[in-house]
Amino acid sequence: MTQKLDSSKKWGEEILQTIEPKGIADESMRRTVEILLNLIEQLQAEVKELLAENQQLKDENNRLKGEKGQPDIKGNKKGFTNNHSSEKERQTPKKHNKGSKNETIKINREQILEYPLELLPADAEFKGYQEVIIQDITLGTDNVLFRKEKYYSPSVGKTYLAELPCGYEGEFGPGIKALVMSLYYGGNMTQGKLLEFLEDIGISISAGYLSNLLIKNHTDFESEKDEVYASGLESSHWQHFDQTGARVGGVNYTTNVVCNPLYTIYLTTAKKDRLSVVKVLQNATELELILNQLTDNLLETFQIPTKWKNALKLLPQETVLSEAEFNALLDTYLPKLGSQHRTRIIEAAAIAFYHQQTDWPVVQTLVCDDAPQFKLLTDNIALCWVHEGRHYKKLTPYVACHQKALDKFLDDFWDYYRDLLAYKDAPSQQMAEKLQSEFWKLFDTKSGYQQLDERKQLTLLKISELLLVLEHPELPLHNNPAELAARTMVQRRNISYATQTLEGTKAWDTFMSLVATTRQLGISFFEYIRDRISHVGNIPPLATIILEKSVLNSFGLSWLPE
Repeated sequence: MTQKLDSSKKWGEEILQTIEPKGIADESMRRTVEILLNLIEQLQAEVKELLAENQQLKDENNRLKGEKGQPDIKGNKKGFTNNHSSEKERQTPKKHNKGSKNETIKINREQILEYPLELLPADAEFKGYQEVIIQDITLGTDNVLFRKEKYYSPSVGKTYLAELPCGYEGEFGPGIKALVMSLYYGGNMTQGKLLEFLEDIGISISAGYLSNLLIKNHTDFESEKDEVYASGLESSHWQHFDQTGARVGGVNYTTNVVCNPLYTIYLTTAKKDRLSVVKVLQNATELELILNQLTDNLLETFQIPTKWKNALKLLPQETVLSEAEFNALLDTYLPKLGSQHRTRIIEAAAIAFYHQQTDWPVVQTLVCDDAPQFKLLTDNIALCWVHEGRHYKKLTPYVACHQKALDKFLDDFWDYYRDLLAYKDAPSQQMAEKLQSEFWKLFDTKSGYQQLDERKQLTLLKISELLLVLEHPELPLHNNPAELAARTMVQRRNISYATQTLEGTKAWDTFMSLVATTRQLGISFFEYIRDRISHVGNIPPLATIILEKSVLNSFGLSWLPE
Protein backbone atom coordinates (compact mmCIF):
# COMPACT_ATOMS: atom_id res chain seq x y z
CA MET A 1 0.00 0.00 0.00
CA THR A 2 2.79 2.40 0.96
CA GLN A 3 4.71 1.62 -2.27
CA LYS A 4 1.61 2.40 -4.35
CA LEU A 5 1.20 5.71 -2.56
CA ASP A 6 4.86 6.54 -3.21
CA SER A 7 4.51 5.88 -6.95
CA SER A 8 1.24 7.85 -7.12
CA LYS A 9 2.86 10.76 -5.31
CA LYS A 10 5.80 10.75 -7.73
CA TRP A 11 3.45 10.60 -10.74
CA GLY A 12 1.37 13.52 -9.46
CA GLU A 13 4.42 15.66 -8.78
CA GLU A 14 5.81 14.98 -12.26
CA ILE A 15 2.53 16.07 -13.85
CA LEU A 16 2.51 19.25 -11.80
CA GLN A 17 6.03 20.07 -12.96
CA THR A 18 4.97 19.40 -16.57
CA ILE A 19 1.96 21.72 -16.53
CA GLU A 20 3.64 24.40 -14.40
CA PRO A 21 4.93 26.45 -17.39
CA LYS A 22 1.60 26.24 -19.27
CA GLY A 23 -0.30 28.25 -16.66
CA ILE A 24 -4.03 28.96 -16.98
CA ALA A 25 -4.54 26.83 -20.08
CA ASP A 26 -4.27 23.67 -18.04
CA GLU A 27 -6.15 24.96 -14.97
CA SER A 28 -8.66 22.10 -15.07
CA MET A 29 -5.86 19.55 -15.29
CA ARG A 30 -4.06 21.28 -12.42
CA ARG A 31 -7.20 21.10 -10.33
CA THR A 32 -7.55 17.38 -11.09
CA VAL A 33 -3.97 16.71 -10.05
CA GLU A 34 -4.47 18.72 -6.84
CA ILE A 35 -7.51 16.58 -6.01
CA LEU A 36 -5.46 13.42 -6.61
CA LEU A 37 -2.56 14.64 -4.47
CA ASN A 38 -4.93 15.54 -1.63
CA LEU A 39 -6.46 12.09 -1.98
CA ILE A 40 -2.95 10.65 -1.58
CA GLU A 41 -2.52 12.74 1.59
CA GLN A 42 -5.82 11.42 2.93
CA LEU A 43 -4.90 7.81 2.15
CA GLN A 44 -1.46 8.24 3.70
CA ALA A 45 -3.05 9.58 6.89
CA GLU A 46 -5.43 6.61 6.98
CA VAL A 47 -2.55 4.19 6.46
CA LYS A 48 -0.60 5.73 9.36
CA GLU A 49 -3.67 5.51 11.57
CA LEU A 50 -4.28 1.87 10.61
CA LEU A 51 -0.63 0.97 11.19
CA ALA A 52 -0.74 2.57 14.63
CA GLU A 53 -4.00 0.77 15.48
CA ASN A 54 -2.56 -2.51 14.20
CA GLN A 55 0.51 -2.10 16.42
CA GLN A 56 -1.71 -1.37 19.42
CA LEU A 57 -3.65 -4.57 18.76
CA LYS A 58 -0.41 -6.54 18.47
CA ASP A 59 0.85 -5.09 21.74
CA GLU A 60 -2.43 -5.88 23.49
CA ASN A 61 -2.36 -9.44 22.12
CA ASN A 62 1.20 -9.88 23.40
CA ARG A 63 0.22 -8.57 26.82
CA LEU A 64 -2.70 -11.02 26.99
CA LYS A 65 -0.18 -13.79 26.30
CA GLY A 66 1.94 -12.56 29.21
CA GLU A 67 4.53 -10.91 26.98
CA LYS A 68 5.51 -7.26 26.56
CA GLY A 69 4.36 -4.90 23.85
CA GLN A 70 6.57 -2.75 21.65
CA PRO A 71 8.43 -0.21 23.83
CA ASP A 72 7.43 3.42 23.39
CA ILE A 73 10.84 4.97 22.66
CA LYS A 74 10.79 8.63 21.70
CA GLY A 75 13.23 9.84 19.10
CA ASN A 76 16.00 12.38 19.55
CA LYS A 77 14.70 15.90 20.07
CA LYS A 78 16.27 17.16 16.84
CA GLY A 79 14.40 14.72 14.67
CA PHE A 80 11.39 14.07 16.88
CA THR A 81 8.36 14.32 14.61
CA ASN A 82 5.96 15.11 17.46
CA ASN A 83 7.91 18.14 18.61
CA HIS A 84 5.42 20.93 17.93
CA SER A 85 7.35 23.71 19.64
CA SER A 86 7.51 27.02 17.76
CA GLU A 87 10.28 28.64 19.80
CA LYS A 88 12.74 28.65 16.90
CA GLU A 89 10.29 30.17 14.40
CA ARG A 90 8.65 32.84 16.54
CA GLN A 91 11.65 34.10 18.46
CA THR A 92 14.02 36.62 16.92
CA PRO A 93 17.69 36.31 17.98
CA LYS A 94 18.71 38.87 20.58
CA LYS A 95 22.19 39.97 21.48
CA HIS A 96 23.14 38.53 24.86
CA ASN A 97 24.89 40.88 27.24
CA LYS A 98 26.35 38.99 30.16
CA GLY A 99 26.20 41.01 33.37
CA SER A 100 28.36 40.66 36.45
CA LYS A 101 26.96 38.15 38.92
CA ASN A 102 28.91 39.80 41.75
CA GLU A 103 26.45 42.69 41.75
CA THR A 104 23.69 40.42 43.08
CA ILE A 105 25.76 38.50 45.65
CA LYS A 106 25.19 39.37 49.31
CA ILE A 107 28.46 39.70 51.24
CA ASN A 108 28.21 38.06 54.68
CA ARG A 109 31.73 38.71 55.94
CA GLU A 110 35.07 40.13 54.84
CA GLN A 111 38.49 38.66 55.46
CA ILE A 112 41.89 40.24 54.74
CA LEU A 113 44.48 37.82 53.37
CA GLU A 114 47.98 38.90 54.31
CA TYR A 115 51.03 38.19 52.22
CA PRO A 116 53.90 36.73 54.32
CA LEU A 117 56.16 39.72 55.04
CA GLU A 118 59.25 37.54 55.26
CA LEU A 119 58.83 36.59 51.60
CA LEU A 120 58.63 40.20 50.34
CA PRO A 121 61.62 42.14 48.98
CA ALA A 122 62.80 45.05 51.13
CA ASP A 123 61.51 47.67 48.68
CA ALA A 124 57.97 46.19 48.26
CA GLU A 125 55.23 48.86 48.58
CA PHE A 126 51.62 48.23 49.67
CA LYS A 127 49.25 48.92 46.76
CA GLY A 128 45.86 48.12 48.30
CA TYR A 129 43.70 45.03 47.84
CA GLN A 130 42.46 42.88 44.99
CA GLU A 131 38.93 41.78 45.77
CA VAL A 132 37.73 38.25 45.07
CA ILE A 133 34.23 37.05 46.01
CA ILE A 134 33.94 33.37 46.92
CA GLN A 135 30.48 31.87 47.51
CA ASP A 136 30.12 29.18 50.15
CA ILE A 137 27.53 27.81 52.52
CA THR A 138 27.53 26.40 56.05
CA LEU A 139 25.01 23.70 56.81
CA GLY A 140 24.79 22.24 60.28
CA THR A 141 22.63 21.87 63.33
CA ASP A 142 21.73 24.67 65.74
CA ASN A 143 20.05 22.61 68.44
CA VAL A 144 19.03 24.79 71.39
CA LEU A 145 18.30 23.71 74.96
CA PHE A 146 15.76 26.28 76.16
CA ARG A 147 15.51 26.71 79.93
CA LYS A 148 12.08 28.27 80.39
CA GLU A 149 11.59 30.14 83.63
CA LYS A 150 8.67 28.82 85.66
CA TYR A 151 6.86 30.58 88.51
CA TYR A 152 4.01 29.54 90.74
CA SER A 153 1.66 31.92 92.55
CA PRO A 154 -0.06 30.35 95.62
CA SER A 155 -2.43 33.30 95.87
CA VAL A 156 -3.96 32.70 92.46
CA GLY A 157 -3.10 29.01 92.21
CA LYS A 158 -1.48 29.44 88.80
CA THR A 159 1.85 28.49 87.18
CA TYR A 160 3.60 31.00 84.92
CA LEU A 161 5.94 29.60 82.23
CA ALA A 162 8.13 31.52 79.76
CA GLU A 163 7.10 31.05 76.12
CA LEU A 164 9.26 29.75 73.29
CA PRO A 165 10.28 32.28 70.62
CA CYS A 166 8.06 32.48 67.53
CA GLY A 167 8.68 29.65 65.10
CA TYR A 168 10.08 27.21 67.66
CA GLU A 169 6.81 25.43 68.38
CA GLY A 170 6.71 21.66 67.92
CA GLU A 171 10.31 20.61 68.67
CA PHE A 172 11.80 22.18 65.54
CA GLY A 173 12.97 25.71 64.84
CA PRO A 174 12.12 28.05 61.96
CA GLY A 175 15.33 27.24 60.11
CA ILE A 176 14.47 23.55 59.69
CA LYS A 177 10.82 24.29 58.88
CA ALA A 178 11.74 26.85 56.23
CA LEU A 179 14.42 24.60 54.72
CA VAL A 180 12.13 21.57 54.57
CA MET A 181 9.27 23.48 52.92
CA SER A 182 11.64 25.23 50.52
CA LEU A 183 13.26 21.96 49.40
CA TYR A 184 9.92 20.13 49.11
CA TYR A 185 7.80 22.76 47.36
CA GLY A 186 10.48 24.94 45.82
CA GLY A 187 13.05 22.26 45.01
CA ASN A 188 10.70 19.37 44.10
CA MET A 189 12.35 17.06 46.63
CA THR A 190 10.41 14.01 47.79
CA GLN A 191 9.63 13.37 51.45
CA GLY A 192 11.80 10.27 51.42
CA LYS A 193 14.84 12.16 50.14
CA LEU A 194 14.16 14.97 52.63
CA LEU A 195 14.31 12.47 55.50
CA GLU A 196 17.65 11.15 54.20
CA PHE A 197 19.03 14.67 53.84
CA LEU A 198 17.98 15.73 57.34
CA GLU A 199 19.46 12.55 58.80
CA ASP A 200 22.76 13.24 57.01
CA ILE A 201 23.10 16.64 58.69
CA GLY A 202 22.16 15.31 62.13
CA ILE A 203 18.43 16.09 62.40
CA SER A 204 16.17 13.42 63.89
CA ILE A 205 12.62 13.74 62.55
CA SER A 206 9.93 11.14 61.92
CA ALA A 207 8.21 10.60 58.56
CA GLY A 208 4.83 11.32 60.14
CA TYR A 209 5.96 14.62 61.66
CA LEU A 210 7.56 15.65 58.34
CA SER A 211 4.33 14.89 56.47
CA ASN A 212 2.27 16.91 58.97
CA LEU A 213 4.76 19.79 58.77
CA LEU A 214 4.36 19.93 54.99
CA ILE A 215 0.61 19.46 54.77
CA LYS A 216 -1.27 20.33 57.96
CA ASN A 217 -2.12 23.55 59.84
CA HIS A 218 -1.24 26.15 57.22
CA THR A 219 -4.25 28.44 57.60
CA ASP A 220 -2.11 31.59 57.52
CA PHE A 221 -0.46 30.59 54.26
CA GLU A 222 -3.83 29.68 52.73
CA SER A 223 -5.16 33.10 53.70
CA GLU A 224 -2.17 34.82 52.13
CA LYS A 225 -2.67 32.80 48.96
CA ASP A 226 -6.28 34.02 48.78
CA GLU A 227 -5.09 37.61 49.26
CA VAL A 228 -2.49 37.11 46.50
CA TYR A 229 -5.21 35.82 44.18
CA ALA A 230 -7.50 38.78 44.84
CA SER A 231 -4.74 41.36 44.38
CA GLY A 232 -3.48 39.54 41.29
CA LEU A 233 -6.92 39.74 39.70
CA GLU A 234 -7.15 43.43 40.60
CA SER A 235 -3.72 44.13 39.12
CA SER A 236 -4.84 43.62 35.51
CA HIS A 237 -8.02 43.37 33.47
CA TRP A 238 -6.61 40.27 31.70
CA GLN A 239 -5.43 36.95 33.12
CA HIS A 240 -3.77 33.84 31.75
CA PHE A 241 -5.67 30.56 32.27
CA ASP A 242 -4.70 26.95 31.64
CA GLN A 243 -5.47 23.47 32.95
CA THR A 244 -3.53 20.25 33.46
CA GLY A 245 -4.36 16.81 34.78
CA ALA A 246 -3.97 15.84 38.44
CA ARG A 247 -4.45 12.72 40.58
CA VAL A 248 -5.90 12.73 44.08
CA GLY A 249 -6.10 9.39 45.87
CA GLY A 250 -5.96 7.56 42.53
CA VAL A 251 -8.80 9.62 41.01
CA ASN A 252 -8.40 12.02 38.08
CA TYR A 253 -8.70 15.73 38.96
CA THR A 254 -7.78 18.95 37.16
CA THR A 255 -5.32 21.62 38.30
CA ASN A 256 -6.26 25.09 37.08
CA VAL A 257 -3.63 27.81 36.63
CA VAL A 258 -4.48 31.52 36.77
CA CYS A 259 -1.64 34.01 36.44
CA ASN A 260 -0.18 37.19 35.09
CA PRO A 261 3.42 38.46 35.35
CA LEU A 262 2.94 39.37 39.03
CA TYR A 263 1.48 36.18 40.48
CA THR A 264 0.49 32.55 39.85
CA ILE A 265 -2.33 30.62 41.50
CA TYR A 266 -3.03 26.88 41.41
CA LEU A 267 -6.50 25.54 42.21
CA THR A 268 -7.37 21.85 41.84
CA THR A 269 -10.96 20.83 41.03
CA ALA A 270 -12.70 17.52 40.51
CA LYS A 271 -13.61 18.43 36.91
CA LYS A 272 -12.39 20.70 34.11
CA ASP A 273 -15.79 21.84 32.80
CA ARG A 274 -17.16 25.39 32.54
CA LEU A 275 -18.74 25.31 36.01
CA SER A 276 -15.39 24.33 37.53
CA VAL A 277 -13.73 27.26 35.75
CA VAL A 278 -16.42 29.59 37.15
CA LYS A 279 -15.62 28.32 40.66
CA VAL A 280 -11.91 28.91 40.07
CA LEU A 281 -12.47 32.45 38.82
CA GLN A 282 -14.46 33.19 42.01
CA ASN A 283 -12.11 31.23 44.30
CA ALA A 284 -15.23 29.44 45.52
CA THR A 285 -15.97 25.86 46.50
CA GLU A 286 -19.74 26.16 46.00
CA LEU A 287 -21.62 27.86 43.17
CA GLU A 288 -24.15 30.61 43.58
CA LEU A 289 -26.64 31.33 40.81
CA ILE A 290 -29.05 34.02 39.71
CA LEU A 291 -31.67 34.53 37.01
CA ASN A 292 -31.40 37.97 35.42
CA GLN A 293 -31.00 39.66 32.03
CA LEU A 294 -27.49 38.27 31.50
CA THR A 295 -28.84 34.78 32.19
CA ASP A 296 -31.46 35.32 29.46
CA ASN A 297 -28.78 36.50 27.02
CA LEU A 298 -26.65 33.45 27.69
CA LEU A 299 -29.65 31.14 27.29
CA GLU A 300 -30.14 32.67 23.83
CA THR A 301 -26.50 31.97 23.01
CA PHE A 302 -26.85 28.40 24.27
CA GLN A 303 -29.97 28.05 22.07
CA ILE A 304 -32.19 26.85 24.91
CA PRO A 305 -35.73 26.11 23.62
CA THR A 306 -38.34 28.84 24.21
CA LYS A 307 -40.52 26.63 26.41
CA TRP A 308 -37.72 26.23 28.95
CA LYS A 309 -36.87 29.94 28.86
CA ASN A 310 -40.51 30.80 29.51
CA ALA A 311 -40.65 28.33 32.39
CA LEU A 312 -37.51 29.89 33.94
CA LYS A 313 -39.19 33.31 33.95
CA LEU A 314 -41.68 31.94 36.48
CA LEU A 315 -38.86 31.22 38.94
CA PRO A 316 -37.51 33.86 41.36
CA GLN A 317 -35.68 36.59 39.42
CA GLU A 318 -32.73 38.67 40.70
CA THR A 319 -32.47 36.30 43.67
CA VAL A 320 -29.17 34.67 44.63
CA LEU A 321 -29.59 30.93 45.08
CA SER A 322 -27.29 28.13 46.15
CA GLU A 323 -26.68 25.27 43.75
CA ALA A 324 -28.87 22.97 45.85
CA GLU A 325 -31.72 25.52 45.91
CA PHE A 326 -31.47 26.11 42.17
CA ASN A 327 -31.50 22.39 41.39
CA ALA A 328 -34.52 21.92 43.65
CA LEU A 329 -36.40 24.61 41.70
CA LEU A 330 -35.51 22.93 38.39
CA ASP A 331 -36.66 19.55 39.73
CA THR A 332 -39.98 21.06 40.83
CA TYR A 333 -40.87 23.37 37.95
CA LEU A 334 -38.95 21.85 35.01
CA PRO A 335 -39.09 18.10 35.79
CA LYS A 336 -38.76 17.02 32.14
CA LEU A 337 -35.68 19.16 31.49
CA GLY A 338 -32.94 17.17 29.71
CA SER A 339 -29.46 16.84 31.23
CA GLN A 340 -27.70 18.90 28.54
CA HIS A 341 -30.17 21.78 28.70
CA ARG A 342 -30.07 21.60 32.50
CA THR A 343 -26.28 21.97 32.46
CA ARG A 344 -26.46 24.97 30.12
CA ILE A 345 -29.09 26.68 32.30
CA ILE A 346 -26.98 26.17 35.43
CA GLU A 347 -23.92 27.51 33.58
CA ALA A 348 -25.81 30.60 32.45
CA ALA A 349 -27.09 31.32 35.96
CA ALA A 350 -23.64 30.75 37.50
CA ILE A 351 -21.91 33.04 34.98
CA ALA A 352 -24.59 35.70 35.56
CA PHE A 353 -23.98 35.60 39.31
CA TYR A 354 -20.21 35.82 38.80
CA HIS A 355 -20.59 39.04 36.81
CA GLN A 356 -23.09 40.72 39.15
CA GLN A 357 -21.32 39.94 42.46
CA THR A 358 -18.98 42.55 43.95
CA ASP A 359 -17.13 40.56 46.62
CA TRP A 360 -14.46 39.24 44.24
CA PRO A 361 -12.67 40.83 41.24
CA VAL A 362 -14.21 39.95 37.87
CA VAL A 363 -11.88 39.06 34.99
CA GLN A 364 -12.64 41.01 31.83
CA THR A 365 -10.36 39.11 29.43
CA LEU A 366 -9.01 35.57 29.54
CA VAL A 367 -5.82 34.75 27.63
CA CYS A 368 -6.18 31.03 26.93
CA ASP A 369 -6.61 28.35 24.29
CA ASP A 370 -9.90 27.77 22.49
CA ALA A 371 -11.20 25.01 24.78
CA PRO A 372 -15.02 25.27 25.09
CA GLN A 373 -15.01 25.55 28.91
CA PHE A 374 -13.34 28.98 28.69
CA LYS A 375 -15.92 30.54 26.41
CA LEU A 376 -18.65 33.00 27.51
CA LEU A 377 -17.16 33.38 30.99
CA THR A 378 -15.64 36.82 30.42
CA ASP A 379 -16.33 39.84 28.24
CA ASN A 380 -13.46 38.91 25.93
CA ILE A 381 -11.17 36.00 25.10
CA ALA A 382 -7.69 36.52 23.65
CA LEU A 383 -6.55 33.32 22.01
CA CYS A 384 -2.96 32.14 22.13
CA TRP A 385 -1.05 32.45 18.83
CA VAL A 386 1.38 29.71 19.88
CA HIS A 387 -1.55 27.30 20.34
CA GLU A 388 -2.84 28.26 16.92
CA GLY A 389 0.56 27.76 15.33
CA ARG A 390 0.76 24.33 16.94
CA HIS A 391 -2.21 23.15 14.83
CA TYR A 392 -0.17 23.82 11.69
CA LYS A 393 2.99 22.25 13.10
CA LYS A 394 1.01 19.03 13.58
CA LEU A 395 0.31 18.76 9.84
CA THR A 396 2.54 16.11 8.25
CA PRO A 397 2.21 16.47 4.46
CA TYR A 398 3.34 13.48 2.42
CA VAL A 399 3.63 15.17 -0.99
CA ALA A 400 6.64 17.42 -1.66
CA CYS A 401 4.65 20.37 -3.03
CA HIS A 402 2.41 20.26 0.06
CA GLN A 403 5.50 20.25 2.28
CA LYS A 404 6.76 23.37 0.50
CA ALA A 405 3.33 25.02 0.81
CA LEU A 406 3.25 24.31 4.57
CA ASP A 407 6.82 25.57 5.07
CA LYS A 408 6.04 28.80 3.24
CA PHE A 409 2.84 29.30 5.20
CA LEU A 410 4.61 28.77 8.54
CA ASP A 411 7.23 31.36 7.57
CA ASP A 412 4.45 33.81 6.71
CA PHE A 413 2.58 32.90 9.92
CA TRP A 414 5.49 33.77 12.21
CA ASP A 415 6.38 36.86 10.18
CA TYR A 416 2.83 38.05 10.83
CA TYR A 417 3.23 37.21 14.52
CA ARG A 418 6.33 39.40 14.68
CA ASP A 419 4.39 42.20 13.00
CA LEU A 420 1.85 41.95 15.82
CA LEU A 421 4.67 42.22 18.35
CA ALA A 422 5.87 45.38 16.60
CA TYR A 423 2.33 46.75 16.70
CA LYS A 424 2.16 46.19 20.48
CA ASP A 425 5.24 48.38 20.89
CA ALA A 426 3.90 51.19 18.66
CA PRO A 427 0.14 50.81 18.06
CA SER A 428 -1.64 52.96 15.48
CA GLN A 429 -4.96 52.87 13.64
CA GLN A 430 -3.25 52.64 10.28
CA MET A 431 -1.15 49.68 11.38
CA ALA A 432 -4.19 47.96 12.90
CA GLU A 433 -6.11 48.22 9.61
CA LYS A 434 -3.10 46.87 7.71
CA LEU A 435 -2.74 43.88 10.04
CA GLN A 436 -6.48 43.19 9.78
CA SER A 437 -6.19 43.08 5.99
CA GLU A 438 -3.06 40.92 6.07
CA PHE A 439 -4.81 38.45 8.39
CA TRP A 440 -7.46 37.79 5.75
CA LYS A 441 -4.84 37.51 3.02
CA LEU A 442 -2.78 35.04 5.06
CA PHE A 443 -5.60 32.71 6.07
CA ASP A 444 -8.06 33.08 3.18
CA THR A 445 -5.60 32.34 0.34
CA LYS A 446 -5.88 28.82 -1.07
CA SER A 447 -2.70 26.74 -1.26
CA GLY A 448 -4.06 23.60 -2.95
CA TYR A 449 -3.11 21.53 0.11
CA GLN A 450 -6.55 20.58 1.42
CA GLN A 451 -5.64 19.90 5.07
CA LEU A 452 -3.77 23.20 5.29
CA ASP A 453 -6.63 25.15 3.68
CA GLU A 454 -9.19 23.56 6.00
CA ARG A 455 -7.05 24.47 9.01
CA LYS A 456 -6.74 28.05 7.77
CA GLN A 457 -10.53 28.33 7.53
CA LEU A 458 -10.81 27.27 11.16
CA THR A 459 -8.36 30.02 12.10
CA LEU A 460 -10.44 32.56 10.19
CA LEU A 461 -13.38 31.80 12.47
CA LYS A 462 -11.28 32.97 15.44
CA ILE A 463 -10.31 36.35 13.98
CA SER A 464 -11.90 38.43 16.75
CA GLU A 465 -10.16 36.46 19.52
CA LEU A 466 -6.78 36.33 17.76
CA LEU A 467 -6.83 40.02 16.82
CA LEU A 468 -8.18 41.38 20.10
CA VAL A 469 -4.67 42.71 20.61
CA LEU A 470 -5.36 45.33 17.91
CA GLU A 471 -7.90 46.91 20.30
CA HIS A 472 -5.87 46.19 23.45
CA PRO A 473 -2.14 46.29 22.67
CA GLU A 474 -1.34 45.51 26.31
CA LEU A 475 -2.59 41.93 25.85
CA PRO A 476 0.03 39.17 25.44
CA LEU A 477 0.01 37.16 22.21
CA HIS A 478 0.53 33.78 23.82
CA ASN A 479 -0.40 31.79 26.91
CA ASN A 480 3.10 30.48 27.65
CA PRO A 481 3.26 31.70 31.29
CA ALA A 482 0.22 29.61 32.21
CA GLU A 483 1.51 26.64 30.21
CA LEU A 484 4.90 26.80 31.92
CA ALA A 485 3.20 27.08 35.31
CA ALA A 486 1.10 24.01 34.48
CA ARG A 487 4.26 22.17 33.42
CA THR A 488 5.80 22.93 36.82
CA MET A 489 2.88 21.17 38.50
CA VAL A 490 3.28 18.24 36.09
CA GLN A 491 6.93 17.93 37.13
CA ARG A 492 5.86 18.05 40.78
CA ARG A 493 3.32 15.29 40.07
CA ASN A 494 5.87 13.14 38.20
CA ILE A 495 8.33 13.35 41.10
CA SER A 496 5.90 12.69 43.95
CA TYR A 497 3.35 10.79 41.79
CA ALA A 498 0.22 12.33 43.28
CA THR A 499 -1.47 13.54 46.43
CA GLN A 500 -3.48 11.06 48.44
CA THR A 501 -5.88 13.41 50.24
CA LEU A 502 -7.74 16.62 49.53
CA GLU A 503 -5.82 18.19 52.42
CA GLY A 504 -2.53 17.35 50.73
CA THR A 505 -3.86 18.68 47.42
CA LYS A 506 -4.80 21.97 49.05
CA ALA A 507 -1.31 22.25 50.54
CA TRP A 508 0.25 21.63 47.11
CA ASP A 509 -1.96 24.33 45.58
CA THR A 510 -1.16 26.78 48.35
CA PHE A 511 2.61 26.43 48.47
CA MET A 512 3.17 25.95 44.74
CA SER A 513 1.23 29.21 44.30
CA LEU A 514 3.43 30.96 46.85
CA VAL A 515 6.63 29.52 45.33
CA ALA A 516 5.71 30.80 41.86
CA THR A 517 4.51 34.19 43.12
CA THR A 518 7.55 34.92 45.30
CA ARG A 519 9.85 34.11 42.38
CA GLN A 520 7.88 36.37 40.07
CA LEU A 521 8.20 39.16 42.63
CA GLY A 522 11.95 38.58 43.06
CA ILE A 523 11.62 37.28 46.64
CA SER A 524 13.43 34.24 48.05
CA PHE A 525 10.83 31.60 48.88
CA PHE A 526 13.09 30.31 51.66
CA GLU A 527 13.38 33.75 53.22
CA TYR A 528 9.64 34.29 52.79
CA ILE A 529 8.78 31.04 54.60
CA ARG A 530 11.26 31.75 57.41
CA ASP A 531 9.91 35.29 57.77
CA ARG A 532 6.34 34.06 58.10
CA ILE A 533 7.18 31.21 60.50
CA SER A 534 9.28 33.48 62.72
CA HIS A 535 6.79 36.38 62.50
CA VAL A 536 9.68 38.76 61.82
CA GLY A 537 7.72 40.89 59.35
CA ASN A 538 10.65 41.90 57.13
CA ILE A 539 8.77 40.82 54.00
CA PRO A 540 5.49 42.74 53.46
CA PRO A 541 2.30 40.90 52.47
CA LEU A 542 2.68 39.59 48.94
CA ALA A 543 -0.69 41.10 48.01
CA THR A 544 0.63 44.54 48.93
CA ILE A 545 3.73 44.07 46.78
CA ILE A 546 1.58 42.97 43.83
CA LEU A 547 -0.66 46.02 44.05
CA GLU A 548 2.36 48.32 44.34
CA LYS A 549 3.93 46.81 41.22
CA SER A 550 0.63 47.03 39.35
CA VAL A 551 0.55 50.77 40.09
CA LEU A 552 4.02 51.06 38.52
CA ASN A 553 2.68 49.28 35.47
CA SER A 554 -0.14 51.81 35.15
CA PHE A 555 2.56 54.41 34.46
CA GLY A 556 3.63 52.52 31.35
CA LEU A 557 6.26 50.13 32.72
CA SER A 558 6.38 46.82 30.89
CA TRP A 559 5.96 43.53 32.75
CA LEU A 560 7.15 40.73 30.59
CA PRO A 561 8.85 40.40 27.20
CA GLU A 562 7.21 38.31 24.53
